[in-house]
Amino acid sequence: MQPLEAGEPRTIGAYRLLGRLGAGGMGRVYLGRSAGGRTVAVKIVHPHFAADEEFRARFRREVEAARRVGGEWTAPVLDADPEAPVPWVATGYVAGPSLDRALAAHGPLPEASVRAIGAGLARALVAVHGLGLVHRDVKPSNVMLTLDGPRLIDFGIARATDGTASLTSTGVSVGSPGYMSPEQILGKGVTGASDVFSLGAVLAFAATGCPPFTGDNSATLLYKVVHEPPELGAVPAGPLRDLIEACLAKTAAGRPAPEAIAAALDGALLAPGWLPAPLVEEASRAAVALLDLDVAAAESPSGPVPFTTPSYAGGPGFGPADPSYATGGGPYGRPAGTAGGAVPYPRTAPDVSDGRRVSVSAAGRRFSCTLVLAAAAVLAGLSGGLYGMGLLPGQGDAGRDLADGSTRPSAAASSAPSPSATPSGSATQVPKGTRDDVPKELTGTWKGTITTTRMGVSSEFEITIKGGKVGEVVARDKSVLAVLGTDCSGDWKLASATDRSLVLDTAGGPNPAPGICSNGSANEQFTLNEKGTLHYKSGDGPAGNPEGDLTRSP
Repeated sequence: MQPLEAGEPRTIGAYRLLGRLGAGGMGRVYLGRSAGGRTVAVKIVHPHFAADEEFRARFRREVEAARRVGGEWTAPVLDADPEAPVPWVATGYVAGPSLDRALAAHGPLPEASVRAIGAGLARALVAVHGLGLVHRDVKPSNVMLTLDGPRLIDFGIARATDGTASLTSTGVSVGSPGYMSPEQILGKGVTGASDVFSLGAVLAFAATGCPPFTGDNSATLLYKVVHEPPELGAVPAGPLRDLIEACLAKTAAGRPAPEAIAAALDGALLAPGWLPAPLVEEASRAAVALLDLDVAAAESPSGPVPFTTPSYAGGPGFGPADPSYATGGGPYGRPAGTAGGAVPYPRTAPDVSDGRRVSVSAAGRRFSCTLVLAAAAVLAGLSGGLYGMGLLPGQGDAGRDLADGSTRPSAAASSAPSPSATPSGSATQVPKGTRDDVPKELTGTWKGTITTTRMGVSSEFEITIKGGKVGEVVARDKSVLAVLGTDCSGDWKLASATDRSLVLDTAGGPNPAPGICSNGSANEQFTLNEKGTLHYKSGDGPAGNPEGDLTRSP
């Protein structure tokens, strides 16, 4: 991803832009975030296309068609404004690397991973074709690898199969050489079988690292796709190779339907560990880096920034003199929910910022809240990871708390005063009736669900408390994040105690994984309730100040 340059917009519709993801023949794609915290990919078309009424009508139809595409294996269209001076569409941003980037970094995938990709994409095509649509550009860069399965993205050129206009009439190339079907290359009628051909080419690439058709130039490549058999010698012989070969049949009638492909690969997505460990780590850490961008973006000025010069001869310059600015809309239309033309799309998955609880497959407390939010986002398919950005935890400005923009305490400062500290910054006030050891009623193993005060992210928490005096280690928590296999467990020292409460200090010990595990705090409060449960309240800001009731384990 590239930073925004002078002259590029800072907001599109209701979305604040964080950076530029890429550009192509039809326009540019930006990473954006809504006021509610949802991360999206925002695609805008080139201004000269916006002036083409035929293109604008097609874009309007395509957006309406893409809005109908749902399902767990695709990225939903969330918002759009086809009527803006520069039309745009926003889709859910998927967490994880694209297939082409993943293979460039790690090489071909094992057969189990290839089968899982085939199963997920086949199910995506079942949903797309069931609506009378054809994706038309299934290729490795449009396949994202997430922790819980692949996702098919970029429905910007999908259109109803009964559409009368051809995108090629504007000179835009629909499809990618090497992954286009023979009928698509020859300009014949394109049906869902064309997507199946592209799927076969994608699976061959995933299994070998090379596309099934190669050539020194586009003409040679396209000739091979139409007339020569695919190069599948590097794909191990067996059912998977047979399936790929069937998908790459020259005639549409000779290819299997997506339903048949999904049935042949049934169960592939249910197998644990479908993604190789290096890619699991890549996707998880990239999601954390995504949240880091929000901090950097918050430090930049917001508000629409127009193009400084006309984008094409004779067309609108989209500058301050443009009439759309006089009405407050800007070239990208008004924010969603105003009187503009934006078409909001109902969310199909919970937003971590909308007040509902998000459960994370984690046990413990000592995770950076950023990491837990990222894991929740990944598993819920809400926000996206960025691949190869060099913004992983512990790199660069690692001192920031990515969840709230505050500064993560260093090891030396982690024992700084908690909210219960005196105004002068002295140590935590000692409650009345203190004692110098742990009361027997509080010893044992305690378990329960704790929830962060920010974002409402919940996870399971377990801690074992033993006897001891002030300054001694009296407890140890169990903190393991399943998606990363990271163990953040640590020792807790007794800071103070009464007959029914403890204040423990987790700030003094070593951090096993900086950037993933929090540095702890000196104000971890445990209070025994009348009903026999132990109420836990954390003073650890980077961990999200989790709080909850624990019960004694037998």
